[in-house]
Amino acid sequence: MLHNLGAAAEPPQASEAAAPVETPATESHPSPDPGPVEVDPSVTLKGAVWRTKAGIVFLKTPVGLLTLSSKTTLKDLKGSHEVSFWVHERHFVVEIRRRSDASLVHRYLGGPMTLGPDSSKTLRYWSAEGEQTVHYGTQEAKLGTYHEGDQVTVEVDESQTIIGVHDLQFDLQISQTPPSGSPAHVLLSGSVSKTKSNFVFVRTPVGVVMVNAKIGIPPVKVGQSLTLHIDDGRVTVEVRKATKPAA
Repeated sequence: MLHNLGAAAEPPQASEAAAPVETPATESHPSPDPGPVEVDPSVTLKGAVWRTKAGIVFLKTPVGLLTLSSKTTLKDLKGSHEVSFWVHERHFVVEIRRRSDASLVHRYLGGPMTLGPDSSKTLRYWSAEGEQTVHYGTQEAKLGTYHEGDQVTVEVDESQTIIGVHDLQFDLQISQTPPSGSPAHVLLSGSVSKTKSNFVFVRTPVGVVMVNAKIGIPPVKVGQSLTLHIDDGRVTVEVRKATKPAA
């Protein structure tokens, strides 16, 4: 997600008493830069493999269960792997590394298809390190079935070359407050689509997220707008009344 300090004028020295005293000009101090506006939706999580079954991997994260699913990949994940997960507006990144030596196992970049410059057979993707350009590699035929702006997920190697085009999906359940100081970060806004038992289902730009009301969700009704913010182990929830349709 101030203070402006004015400079104090120094009194004239005794040796300068005969000289005319000029009124110091008022210095203008611009307001400090408030910093970049936080992107909504945005998520930063790390997870450990809990269990797997055909095409599905269940990860334990500081805020709850993160599920990854695909018909074309994720067949080799193990308990010795650690998964980093980021969401940034319509973009997401899934990075899987060996916990023992941090070597890369898989890296997936998802987002709207954005072509690189000058028809260079490259695509541009958001990543936690900034925008990245990746090369088609041997996947030109598969990528040719997509159009600019289509959502597409690719796997890249360490040379930033695409080595696969996949149908990777994710599902997030937020069921607990992370410990203080946890790097887990969540900022999601959406509308309440359903409530059941202690859970609130929120329809967001990245899908429906199930949230345990016990983490601090006030009573809500279907149709209300809700913003959930988790940072540094703190949970903040803003609920707005449902907007009545125009008569």
